[in-house]
Amino acid sequence: MKFTCLRKGGGFHFPACHMLNVSGFRILLDCPLDLSSLAFFSPVPVAHEAHKSLDTDSVIRKKQKMEKALDANDLVHAEPWYKTVKSLHLWDASFIDVVLISSPMGMLGLPYLTRTKDFSAKIYVTEATARIGQLLMEDLVSMHMEFRQFYGPEDSCFPQWLRWEELEVLQYEMKKIALGKDCEELGAWMPLYSADDVKDCMRKVQTLKYAEEACYNGTLIIKAFSSGLEIGTCNWTINGPKRNIAYITNSIFVSTHAADFDFVGLRGNDLIIYSDFFSLGAAENMENDNTYFDPVASLNFSDDVNNLEEMSASLLKDDESTEEMEKLAFICTCALDSVRGGGSVLIPIDRLGIILGLLEQMSVLLESSSAKVPMYIISSVAEELLAFTNIIPEWLCKQRQEKLFSGEPLFEHAKLIKERNIHVFPAVHSPELLTNWQEPCIIFSPHWSLRLGPVVHLLRHWCSDPNSLLVLESGVDADIALLPFKPMAMKVLQCSFLSGMRLQKVQPLLKTLQPKLVLFPKDLRCKIQISEANTIFLYSESETLRIPSSKNSTEIEIATDLASKFHWKTLKQETITRLEGELFMDYGKHRLLSGSHPADSKQQRPFVHWGSPDSKGLLTELSKIGINGTIKKVRDDTESESAAGVVEIHEPKKAVIHVGETGTVIISADENLASHIVKAIDIVLDGI
Repeated sequence: MKFTCLRKGGGFHFPACHMLNVSGFRILLDCPLDLSSLAFFSPVPVAHEAHKSLDTDSVIRKKQKMEKALDANDLVHAEPWYKTVKSLHLWDASFIDVVLISSPMGMLGLPYLTRTKDFSAKIYVTEATARIGQLLMEDLVSMHMEFRQFYGPEDSCFPQWLRWEELEVLQYEMKKIALGKDCEELGAWMPLYSADDVKDCMRKVQTLKYAEEACYNGTLIIKAFSSGLEIGTCNWTINGPKRNIAYITNSIFVSTHAADFDFVGLRGNDLIIYSDFFSLGAAENMENDNTYFDPVASLNFSDDVNNLEEMSASLLKDDESTEEMEKLAFICTCALDSVRGGGSVLIPIDRLGIILGLLEQMSVLLESSSAKVPMYIISSVAEELLAFTNIIPEWLCKQRQEKLFSGEPLFEHAKLIKERNIHVFPAVHSPELLTNWQEPCIIFSPHWSLRLGPVVHLLRHWCSDPNSLLVLESGVDADIALLPFKPMAMKVLQCSFLSGMRLQKVQPLLKTLQPKLVLFPKDLRCKIQISEANTIFLYSESETLRIPSSKNSTEIEIATDLASKFHWKTLKQETITRLEGELFMDYGKHRLLSGSHPADSKQQRPFVHWGSPDSKGLLTELSKIGINGTIKKVRDDTESESAAGVVEIHEPKKAVIHVGETGTVIISADENLASHIVKAIDIVLDGI
């Protein structure tokens, strides 16, 4: 098995991406886009920043810009391109056999693959992730088209800003976005796909429910299990003839809206690929913490059922979800303070669970206060996305499912929309929105990059209002993101939300899952003490690991009619038998079924022999069929008789039989005579 980490990603919006080669099949694990790179572009055109020719004065002016602080003019004023996983374009897409998508954010780059010539991979994704991911891609295309209306299409397929003369004079922060830390990401930039590309992509997707089996090529059994991160997000198990694998991406044990992390479904796999890089961020925030967690220790424990139940219970403690609810309550309080002061609130967060939680808490807080302000949701896919969340109880947590049984809506937004406490509009220029517009207000609208969608217009409207509030998610470089809107008087609240597993829960999880091998990020070694054990393989970005097989033999299921024909023979210390049939691979298992072969198998000569024929016994068998000869002994260098010898045949025709320790050679000009000699050797030797 081979494993390559293509990119460790960057949090919730840019999950990790890997390439796995198992049982001869190449599997791509997620295909995201790095939408944080949109900060490279200006969301609004500036007349005096049109591209100039690269004359001497222009170059001098650009070099002078490198010496001053970043401002809005340092951004690229052109139709944006999008950055894919940096090394994915170096792989031949036609050689990919399977693509596994773990989250809606992990499928945003998928149309780049599906539109590639000769791409024929099977794409597996959960039903909920497929629908949400499709809506996100359609919304991205819609927002990009609005951007294109400002700047117009590029004059050529290779934009001016991608030329090296332009890139080399960029300031450091901008050059890092364009080229990456090691200047290896220039080839990852691509123009955005089209709406038709998205439709074609979705036609090639096979959707699954949680724990539903999918069999690829009769060899690999693939299942998805809830990761708890968002509605429909999952971890994967891949079971093959030689290895059982569990792939763990960003996961949350207890969610306030999505189904909880189903780590029990990941037990029984001999290899764990741990790819939750949220733990890396947690480790970086614990620089002064001397506590270490040893995942290797988790591999040495007893099968105490009670102990495992206790560990499972500790993993499912809801302290994390309680903390998240407190964060949402704090945001709502800050929003209420802003609207009371006459300002409006803009929330460009794209995480569905966070939006649903904020809508519920915000409505309760507004209703209990004297502030009566409208809440708007502005997005081209908002109406469809919100409707979808109320018809998917099987993808939600138990608390939400219980609401269904009691006759309540799964989420409160359906009731709030009906009562006109929440207003949903497809665009900022919708006539209905302009008619109902009221300030102050609270608006949920994409995009978190502050480069696309309605948020650009709204920020330009409120950026100079010190009473208004912008709520951003941590991970966004606020200094660069806010450049086009400076001077910025608007208040900014940047919040961190749980996007994966906390560091202290890694060890108990591995102890519960009982893997034999663990693929673990090398970057986490600084905060997790890992002993030098063969059961741990550390991986890093752009590095390929070779993992030995865990099974030395292959199991096979044999049809009953074939099993009844067993004729066992002892070979040294093992017993073996000969069977004839047709070998199939079905649902990851080898199966031997009855095939077309001669009815009397005893008439067939053995395929395999062992040992050397006894020369005297061979002459006896040959004499029975009228073949006569003599034995000629040979001596080795020590003058002692060797086990090897030569049998010379005199009649009916001449032939020579060389009997050696490693083989027997028949030399004869008569094919019929040689055939009779072979039959005699079959009788003398043991064979099957």
